[in-house]
Amino acid sequence: MTLDILSSGVLDPIGSTARRPVIIAFLVFLGVSLLWLFTLATAEEDNPEALYVADRSLSPVFNGFAMAGEQISVVTLLAISGGIALFGYDGFTYALDILIMLGVLLLLAQKIRNSGRYTLGDLFSLRASGSGPRIAATAVTLAITIPLLIIQLRAAGISTALLIGTPNYGAQAVCTVLMGCLVACFATVAGLRGNSFMHVAKVPIALATLAVITLLAVRKFEWDPGSLLSAAVGKSMAPDDYLRPGLWPYTASLGSLNTFGNHVVYILGTAVMPHQILRVGASRTGRTARRSTSIATGLVGLFVILLITTGFATAAVVGANGIGAVDATGQSSLILLASDVLGDGSTGRVVLITLVACVVFLTVLTTVTSVAFTAAVSFAHDVFARGKRRRSDTGEVRTLRVAAVIVCAVGVSLAAAVLRYPTEFLVSFSISVAASCVFPVLIYSFFWQRFNRRGLLWSAYGGLLLCTVLTVFSPIVSGTGYALWPEASFNWYPFQTPGLISVPTAFVLGWLGSITSPGDSELDFRHVQYRILTGSAVGTKATDTQR
Repeated sequence: MTLDILSSGVLDPIGSTARRPVIIAFLVFLGVSLLWLFTLATAEEDNPEALYVADRSLSPVFNGFAMAGEQISVVTLLAISGGIALFGYDGFTYALDILIMLGVLLLLAQKIRNSGRYTLGDLFSLRASGSGPRIAATAVTLAITIPLLIIQLRAAGISTALLIGTPNYGAQAVCTVLMGCLVACFATVAGLRGNSFMHVAKVPIALATLAVITLLAVRKFEWDPGSLLSAAVGKSMAPDDYLRPGLWPYTASLGSLNTFGNHVVYILGTAVMPHQILRVGASRTGRTARRSTSIATGLVGLFVILLITTGFATAAVVGANGIGAVDATGQSSLILLASDVLGDGSTGRVVLITLVACVVFLTVLTTVTSVAFTAAVSFAHDVFARGKRRRSDTGEVRTLRVAAVIVCAVGVSLAAAVLRYPTEFLVSFSISVAASCVFPVLIYSFFWQRFNRRGLLWSAYGGLLLCTVLTVFSPIVSGTGYALWPEASFNWYPFQTPGLISVPTAFVLGWLGSITSPGDSELDFRHVQYRILTGSAVGTKATDTQR
């Protein structure tokens, strides 16, 4: 799913009359954000635990709203709504994956929190001692977060350039850098508590905006959802196939097994993203972690319903031809719908477009800040603070801030460099790494007695290597119209996602490495099992996990 949001500039869905208030609203939003950032900078303590997980003082409801905010990203807000508008049933199924993913997280949330861990390095060291598991966890974290940073920052630069009326490459690059600098400031200063406030503020704003757009769209069809759906089918690119599987262009030619693999890998990978685990680790107890996840599931369920409705509404109001004339990938569908549900020149139209613009900006800021902050926490907590020399809290916090700046600088540089290229492979790679390198390790760590250090390292590094190799030789890198190099042809791997092979292989490697390792598990599984079930430690052998 590319995020080339109206980068061609073929049409102007906003209009010159609405552009000025949109720019003014964005500048006001930016000013308020910077003022709040200054407030955070003066109030934040130099305490690693307070920065990483807010001293685990967030209430279940507050953390549930923040957890729901983690799911409202640019990919879900723009790409999935566009996928529904253009491809109907296939886009609809990807929207439902978000809810299934939260169901998977709900099964793991209490165990993750009861373990007392909040980074991948902590969780990887649950069953294996030494620096090796933490270094592997940091490598996996960076492999997941850097591609996500590139995707989100690229989307931020393109959409910002569009909204200010200069959708050319130079303006997009400048806007990408500026948004990256803003994200770096928040990731460096805000901490988990500050980022949580941004997520909590984003959720009601996004839900209210989508609800208003949905109601205005249904009103155009005399409050009859059936008429809206019929109009969506009639104005689609393929009325006979719009409500059937197989219209999604990225998977249609690769077979049903490829589609099945995409869904499974997306569900497993997004459930164990490092920023998700950090969010679960900030809960007060295991039970509150489950409660927060349940609250998030309800809020995201409402978001998905509104997202699906706006997707079909865009197809009914704008039509596939109108969407395709502006953006072949459909990522502009939400802006197009906001532009068309009210008459040209009306004050309401200007307000609605302004609200959509603010939601997009807030979504980019919160999502990218979460991802960048999590990568910085992984390095500071799992690598720097676990070295041979004892590190002070001040030194660890300073490392966190430096790491956040470096991660954002790398993300911004790469995002600006790939503005002109399709980047579907980055989404697939990031999610596949999470599904292949994190999910098997967590399942084995929580449920298998014989799992040990060798099995963990084989599973993590083997999954990462397979994801890299299979992505390079997949149809999303070469040989297809949406690939990075469409004219080249070295796509001998026949599926879009490497996870279809790498996930089961990672499980096999974890099992094989564990049974061939001399001796039993390094840490007594009975103590580990007691802790993840109750949240209480028994004995020193299992509790000495935070060193």
